[in-house]
Amino acid sequence: MIYLKRCNTPKCNTSLTVGMLHATGLLLVFLLVLCLSQAQPLQAEETPDIGIVIHGGAGTIVKGKMTPQKEAAYKAKLNEALDTGYAILKKGGTSLDAVEAAIRIMEDSPLFNAGKGAVFTGEGKNELDASLMEGKTLNAGAVAGVQHIKNPISLARLVMEQSPHVMLSREGAESFAQKMGVPLVKTDYFYTKSRWEGLQKAIKKEKDEEQQNTKIKEKTALINLAVNREQEKFGTVGAAALDKHGNLAAGTSTGGMTNKKYGRIGDSPVIGAGTYADNLTCAVSCTGHGEYFIRSVVAYDVSALMKYGKLSLAEAADLVVNKKLVRLGGGGGLIAIDNKGNITMPFNTPGMYRGFIDKTGNRVVKIYND
Repeated sequence: MIYLKRCNTPKCNTSLTVGMLHATGLLLVFLLVLCLSQAQPLQAEETPDIGIVIHGGAGTIVKGKMTPQKEAAYKAKLNEALDTGYAILKKGGTSLDAVEAAIRIMEDSPLFNAGKGAVFTGEGKNELDASLMEGKTLNAGAVAGVQHIKNPISLARLVMEQSPHVMLSREGAESFAQKMGVPLVKTDYFYTKSRWEGLQKAIKKEKDEEQQNTKIKEKTALINLAVNREQEKFGTVGAAALDKHGNLAAGTSTGGMTNKKYGRIGDSPVIGAGTYADNLTCAVSCTGHGEYFIRSVVAYDVSALMKYGKLSLAEAADLVVNKKLVRLGGGGGLIAIDNKGNITMPFNTPGMYRGFIDKTGNRVVKIYND
């Protein structure tokens, strides 16, 4: 047994007081370190996730009809578009910048029906449409029927940010482009052999039907102009993204439909039909029979079902694409990302060029309905 002798001298009392203060100080330091160590993970959890999803068109895209070389080319370009957009998000850039950059990659490729690879109208011209929307302010811009703009998605952004309007078309849009310092390109920039051959096949089929006195309503004829495996897809490109600031954005760009008539404009430049973004819900870009997407207001419908119907992103998109559109007879698909970074890519056709990099960094690139 150990006995401690109590000391009541002033010296002992002073030493005891100093020791208690020292111990108290160490305890406070320990508690402060503990609080800081626990606070850091909470701060990380509050940082919004980032993600990007893209598409290059939907339709009759069948594995047996595509060579391994062409399949590899499509996947390589989809990956390039994803890498370009995701790099911007990773560095803290905006979803608008990421969407525009990703779409420009696809517009510059002859593989997709947008920009360089745009299909021909019945008059042998290339007429391009595009739109862009940001979810924070619901601000949007679009262009339709332009013929000398290399990257319509960038002009759509200028319309959104530098004009009081939402949509500009044809000569008016190109006059605005010149005012903004956007260089115009010659129409032969958009010429590709495969697209020109596709137009000739469409024209021949149309003439054959006339010679056979086939009674086809004009509206039906315009919608069903896909005549071979190159045209049996609804060529459109699009992207949707969520940045670290929690802001959503979506964009869509297209060359329209092969052999289209009378200055036809589809859903791609129509806000709510082909493109929509709202920070409260999601960002959407569509591809398919434009007439059906306009009538169904597809992109907005997904957002509305989430906002008012309280459906999840996947539930809303599936309902619109695989039930509402199918009921009308519309073919196509969409890509979307919500404000939590969830991604969906539903389509009701045999294939859709698509891919994403999600909030975990996981990458997926696909073509067929697999």
